[in-house]
Amino acid sequence: MASRIAMGNAATRPQLFQHFRSAIKPNSQKNFRLTFFKALASSSSSSVPRKLILYSKPGCCLCDGLKEKLDAAFCLAGSNSLADVHLEIRDITSNPEWERLYQYEIPVLAKVREDGTEETLPRLSPRLAVELVQKKIAGAFDQ
Repeated sequence: MASRIAMGNAATRPQLFQHFRSAIKPNSQKNFRLTFFKALASSSSSSVPRKLILYSKPGCCLCDGLKEKLDAAFCLAGSNSLADVHLEIRDITSNPEWERLYQYEIPVLAKVREDGTEETLPRLSPRLAVELVQKKIAGAFDQ
């Protein structure tokens, strides 16, 4: 079973929601939808969102460790921000092909290219600091 998690910068989420709230005028029910969609369009970036896939399975301590690091890395701000990266976690036990490919390799990170193909990223050391995890993932998308 694949689960989809859209992760972004926790610090920017309140600003985003505040932007939507300020765009919605409670006394103006007539223009509610138009105002909301204008706010949505102005807050979205013109670039295509970046996608990252994590292949893992339940009970894998390495997978759980990487998930924690990724969660922390996605919350960091800065020049290597991952706020526009969408993370999809795939359980390899739910798909025989994924299990065949990754059973001895998990956790596996793969970026999704613009053409929809996946590129497996180099394995991240469990000892890497969160900032380095963020930098390596951001760097993989900049190539």
